[in-house]
Amino acid sequence: MSPTIAAVATAAPPNSYTQEEILDRYTITDERIRSVFRNGGIERRHLVLPPVDPGTGRPAGESQGELLAKHRRTAIELGIDVVDSCLKQLRVSREDIAYLGCVTSTGFLTPGLSAWIIREMGLPSGCARADVVGMGCHGGLNGLTAVAGWAALHPGRLALLVCVEVCSAAYVFDGTMRTAVVNSLFGDGAAAVAVRAGGEPSGPALLRFASCVIPEAIEAMRYDWDDDHGKFSFYLDRDIPYVVGAHAEEVVGRLLAGTGLRRGDIAHWLVHSGGRKVIDAVRVNLGLTRHDLRHTSGVLRDYGNVSSGSFLFSYERLLADGVVRSGEYGVLMTMGPGSTIETALIQW
Repeated sequence: MSPTIAAVATAAPPNSYTQEEILDRYTITDERIRSVFRNGGIERRHLVLPPVDPGTGRPAGESQGELLAKHRRTAIELGIDVVDSCLKQLRVSREDIAYLGCVTSTGFLTPGLSAWIIREMGLPSGCARADVVGMGCHGGLNGLTAVAGWAALHPGRLALLVCVEVCSAAYVFDGTMRTAVVNSLFGDGAAAVAVRAGGEPSGPALLRFASCVIPEAIEAMRYDWDDDHGKFSFYLDRDIPYVVGAHAEEVVGRLLAGTGLRRGDIAHWLVHSGGRKVIDAVRVNLGLTRHDLRHTSGVLRDYGNVSSGSFLFSYERLLADGVVRSGEYGVLMTMGPGSTIETALIQW
């Protein structure tokens, strides 16, 4: 009995901003930085930004402690939202949740986010849980691997994965190109997916997973402690798209090995919205069309890179299309620090 995806839900903070609005809000005049914001394939993002300081006319600065508090507050709120949305779709109650996995990389919590959500939602005390912290944008599929494994061992019981990233709690504004790239790309958002094995399947089966770790690019995406600002600062290497693209074919080949399937047999591709150049690199190296990655590009346009949960935003849009047919195959793909590419093969 393969575990199946039973429901999916997404959420974002209420306030969204166009790239131009963010540039104006932070009074960014450097034309090089403005170009980065304008040419990334992003139109708007949902963000939790601090109020404007009347003295400077710009958003107030936030200490590392304030950023961590924002992460916890927003992550709990969004996490509860997407969990309840999944339960509503399944017409079950909070008491039916037997396993909760949580993924986040934009703030550190001990106890983990899963414990906070269990307490705030009043979930059963016997609810098993696990937290995936610090794996970055590919962490959603790492978490889904664990959730699927638990569901397979507990047929009939409901397992949920929650990916919550408050990327605005990991921003440094210092006028440098290094931070400008990060600040132009990431948005806040959450996604949840319900998984269950046994019974009448209501969604695609999770058939197998495959990974590709690229140790020589371990520092291409990383958090560094910034002594000047007294907070963490995220770093993205300019060669990331080429690193990801060069290994995309390898990991997909590993995923399909022994199945009798070829890339042309995959009807639906749900790839992490890592950035315009990353999407283009994956498309070219896998021989895909822009239509194949339309939802990946659409999520990037409307939300920016929401990190670990972005592939679920694309999955939700695919379902809304109403084009999926029974028996069709799909590939989920995420990539992030490590450097790592994660994949999953699904079938409706």
